[in-house]
Amino acid sequence: MKIVFMGTPAFAVPSLKMLVEEGYNVVAVLTQPDRPQGRKKTLTPSPVKEAALALGLPVLQPERLRREEAVAELAAYEPELIVTAAYGQILSKAVLELPARGCVNVHGSLLPKYRGGAPIQRSVINGEKMTGVTLMYMAEGLDTGDMISNVEVPIEEDDTAGTLFEKLSLAGRDLLKAEMPRLVNGPVQAIPQDDSQATYAPNLKRDDERIDWNAGSKDIYNRIRGLVPFSGVFTLWNEETFKVWAAANPSVENDVQGQISGEVPGTVLSLNERGVLVKTGDGVILLTSVQPAGKKAMSASDFARGGSMKPGTVLV
Repeated sequence: MKIVFMGTPAFAVPSLKMLVEEGYNVVAVLTQPDRPQGRKKTLTPSPVKEAALALGLPVLQPERLRREEAVAELAAYEPELIVTAAYGQILSKAVLELPARGCVNVHGSLLPKYRGGAPIQRSVINGEKMTGVTLMYMAEGLDTGDMISNVEVPIEEDDTAGTLFEKLSLAGRDLLKAEMPRLVNGPVQAIPQDDSQATYAPNLKRDDERIDWNAGSKDIYNRIRGLVPFSGVFTLWNEETFKVWAAANPSVENDVQGQISGEVPGTVLSLNERGVLVKTGDGVILLTSVQPAGKKAMSASDFARGGSMKPGTVLV
């Protein structure tokens, strides 16, 4: 049976490798076009493209899969099943109707919660304790298709978006592996989503990366770990970007200390070998890894030793 795989980030790679290792006939791989990355804006292939080429698979990179010529190129491979995982484009009706056994998607949340492009980051940002992976048939809407099966994955207090991506990518691979014998004979019975329970996880924007010091310590902590190791979060110091890459999990003790101090949220209370202590809306938070403008990321204790930031500084 001819299978076409669609995916882009590292999240999708374990699922692709599993299909090949298990002997399924993957005839082509679709992924997003190479994009400029880093300071030098070097054109960089997606992790899925790199994996596909290493596996000797044909790779297609349409800028827009909705275009007629892109659909025709895909149709030439005569897919009987399409498997997607974080591909990054919504599939048109013309594509959805190509394979006789349907299009299935490995989605990084427990649908109908967190439909959209950033379910993993936003589940961490929102302080969720549980997430998971849903295997679903694709429909024309955004992650609205019927659900085939799912698996729960706990979110630990020290998880970041990066560690959770890895856990969910492996959970997704295993879920897909378990269901593939049914899917190749499919379509299989699937459960419609309850749209009244749906929540959304839109792609992240620059505003999502900025720290609001008026927020609670725990909310700030969750935002930091929800954006690591990708963009990180930032605040402004002397009108320049000051990035934060890690913080200590806020304690009740710290919150009491912060409530006693009369400074405005964003005020630096102390800098020492433990890090940079900053006042928040309901307490304090200890920053442990930072990156001043024009510098590399460093431990906050090393930064504190430099003496360039003083207690009383207000971050905005």
